[in-house]
Amino acid sequence: MSTVKETVEVEVPLGTAYNQWTQFQEFPKFMEGVEEVRQLDDSHNHWTTKIGGVRREFDTEIVDQLPDERITWRTVSGDTHQKGTVRFQRVDDTHTRVELVMDVEPSGAAEKAADMTGTIDRRIKGDMRRFKDYIEHRGIESGSWRGRITPG
Repeated sequence: MSTVKETVEVEVPLGTAYNQWTQFQEFPKFMEGVEEVRQLDDSHNHWTTKIGGVRREFDTEIVDQLPDERITWRTVSGDTHQKGTVRFQRVDDTHTRVELVMDVEPSGAAEKAADMTGTIDRRIKGDMRRFKDYIEHRGIESGSWRGRITPG
């Protein structure tokens, strides 16, 4: 299992950065290889990805969510195995630090090769840079979900 950690500082208020991240259906606009994310209910999402010609579908469950602070998830079905946390920290009124820590367990030959060559790490770091560009160019979030989910 590989752990990837990336932090970006975005030039938007804390609430704007957090609210945009909760719009999971927008992920394909800044996450490379993500074709679709469908929110099934408040704590479950269905993902479709295509990376290196390999298409995967899997479901994730949000296990901890505190508005303006963090979202923690894990996969619950499919061939992809990952878990992670994204944290949001106010820097000042117009800047927010967004930190993503993910544990990814490559499942197939293509994913294992991508992990060994650092491709997964570079892709996730690129996704964070693209999130920064995406939210800063929008200036406002495309929606929000302010619900709280506690570990159970």
